[in-house]
Amino acid sequence: MNAAVSALGARIADWSQRLLRRGNGAGSPALPVRDGLHRRDAGLPAQAAGFDRALVWVGVALLLLGLVMVYSTTIALPDNPRFARLAPTHFLERHLIALLIGAFAALVVVQIPIAFWERWGTLVFVGALALLVVVLLPFVGIEVNGARRWLPLGLMNFQPSELAKLAIAMYAASYMVRRMDAREQFMRAVVPMAVALALIGLLLLAQPDMGAFLVIAAIAMGILFLGGVNGRMFALSIAVLLASFVLMIVLSPWRAERIFAFLDPWDPEHARDRAYQLVHSLIAFGRGEWFGQGLGSSVEKLHYLPEAHTDFLMAVIGEELGFVGVAAVVVAFFWLTRRIFAIGRQAIALDRVFAGLMVQGIGIWIAAQVFIHVGVNLGVLPTKGLTLPLMSFGGSAILMNLVALAIVVRVDIESRALMRGGRA
Repeated sequence: MNAAVSALGARIADWSQRLLRRGNGAGSPALPVRDGLHRRDAGLPAQAAGFDRALVWVGVALLLLGLVMVYSTTIALPDNPRFARLAPTHFLERHLIALLIGAFAALVVVQIPIAFWERWGTLVFVGALALLVVVLLPFVGIEVNGARRWLPLGLMNFQPSELAKLAIAMYAASYMVRRMDAREQFMRAVVPMAVALALIGLLLLAQPDMGAFLVIAAIAMGILFLGGVNGRMFALSIAVLLASFVLMIVLSPWRAERIFAFLDPWDPEHARDRAYQLVHSLIAFGRGEWFGQGLGSSVEKLHYLPEAHTDFLMAVIGEELGFVGVAAVVVAFFWLTRRIFAIGRQAIALDRVFAGLMVQGIGIWIAAQVFIHVGVNLGVLPTKGLTLPLMSFGGSAILMNLVALAIVVRVDIESRALMRGGRA
């Protein structure tokens, strides 16, 4: 009897050991993690761990829809004397090149450990500041419609403000980690970040590019809030920032005129001038109704709505795909942002504060830019030129959007590896 019990015990022990080896190549038991972001798997290094495939596929879907809409909005542009020398597929080809470059850059960036960005994030921020200075130099930066925002790089024109959005997320996250013990002290916790933000603001307003400054300010203030800065100091910082924006509008007659035009766009004088884009954007949404006029059937893109492929892409989506199409895009961005924030919270829960705050800064970047773009197109916000992330035409914007998402995926990979008992 004892021999039989011993044999049964030996067989159970052998079966248990084989089961453990199957769950974990290293011989340690696999962690049964099932929280919606993480699946049960082996304690593997970050390179072999899983990642949030749903986030990647939603991003790819937005990129592909953006490619279709860029082609739809630009196919008739050669009819305009300004673009007469261009082929009907010129903008499609340029956008496709930007997608390929961005995809390659994303594949490279996703291989880089987050520790690298934590160590060199401040240097990235300094580099972004340097490029914001360089773009203002005569005969270096490219001037378009009175704005000097682009650097010529052959295959594409690079916009330093797009790099600045990612750089401020890195710098603010690193700053909060370094100043975690001074969150209750105004001079140590808020003032240095305010100085950095003011410096970026001066350089961006010199281009001018107030839209990018709004997004960058939202990223910086959002990370300060999420990093645990004292509530009263945060409220004071927001008040100072809002007062600065009001002052910029008051001291700039053409910005004040935009505000007045936004408040009454259908006034004949405004509709022919400052509110021209807004009026035609609203007409596009009105024509779209519930299900749209059909893909490629927009009338407003036929030289009525300026910058339809960049700043007013959502208006064309509304006209061609209707309320259903607009709602689908908004829901996709909402879901994407929510997943990015979830990945950031998970990283912070694993005591990876820099990674978590940086990822949440990227989420704020995407959410703020989508909110401003859609708000401007719908007439909810004053007209301000900002592209729709992942979708609008623009090489450097697509490039930096894909790099930012690659960093989010990398943080997710490392977090999953840690939760499985592996290494980041």
